[in-house]
Amino acid sequence: MRKPWMAGVLAGLLLLGACGDPSSGPESAAPVPSAPRASSTTHQRPAATPGTDTGTGTGTGTGTEAEPNTEPSTGASTAAGAPAQRTRPTVLYLGDSLAMENQKVLGGLMRDELKARYTSAPYSGTTLCDYLEGTGKDSLVPPKDKAAALVRTLRPDFVVLQFWGNAWGYTPCMDGITHGKAQSKYFARYTADARRLTDQIAGAAGGARPKVVWVLQGPDPMTPDRVRRVNAIYERQAAASGDLLADAGKAVSPASARYTWSQYLPCTAYEREHPAYCTQPSNGRTALHIDDDYLHFCLVPTTTTPRPCPVRSPGILRITRAITRAVASQLD
Repeated sequence: MRKPWMAGVLAGLLLLGACGDPSSGPESAAPVPSAPRASSTTHQRPAATPGTDTGTGTGTGTGTEAEPNTEPSTGASTAAGAPAQRTRPTVLYLGDSLAMENQKVLGGLMRDELKARYTSAPYSGTTLCDYLEGTGKDSLVPPKDKAAALVRTLRPDFVVLQFWGNAWGYTPCMDGITHGKAQSKYFARYTADARRLTDQIAGAAGGARPKVVWVLQGPDPMTPDRVRRVNAIYERQAAASGDLLADAGKAVSPASARYTWSQYLPCTAYEREHPAYCTQPSNGRTALHIDDDYLHFCLVPTTTTPRPCPVRSPGILRITRAITRAVASQLD
């Protein structure tokens, strides 16, 4: 049991070391019946700039039709700040490879459950600084898809930010600061960038400031304290600016050990009722990760060609349900 897990971690490290925090580019996936679709990740930058979704079933870059049977499974979200946005919200979803693999499922849930107008614009290997205006050519995100630029265009009610905490030096705007070589600088930089990104979003919105939803991340088996401290940065920023938290990471953690990584967790009631989401029904447990990728939640291997995840993936559903609940908690 130990040997396959270690082989998977080593393989994942080789990929991550080459490309940072990888993710997929925009591309459509074949329909998956009776459940939300997922999107996968790759180790390339996106090939195209995402577009917008007007709620008609075409999401940004990799939108999807809202699908049935998306009842909550597990996980939790918390909220801070003033509640009560308008009944049909406009939601903007930004982030790195985890957002890339989540974006289609999240879009389906937002449209189906919240009647939301939904736009997603995640990019491969990104950190918070990539979405800051002023990073120019030293960024993986083009100017038109910076957070402030999209806020000015879309006027969203919510901006959902999901960043694992890229620690591999792939992103030029981090100026070579990595967790492995300079932990203090790494956390200081994330703290400063979280504040700057919040300020730019608020400034771009003018009078009607959107709520920022900071997505808390799941366990990291290699540097468990790193994720804990990155989440603490998001928690402090949300508290300081009156914004929201979605503890999606709790949904993919053992019930009694929030920061202990596990490839498998017990199936939830929803997953037991929908066998495609309970991958080992005889053992009563489901897979969150494949053997050679401890980070991503798509249950097929990543590819060099950007593509959405073509299979139902319990971890993706758990994470997106937590995000959806965080937004829903603020609606009339």
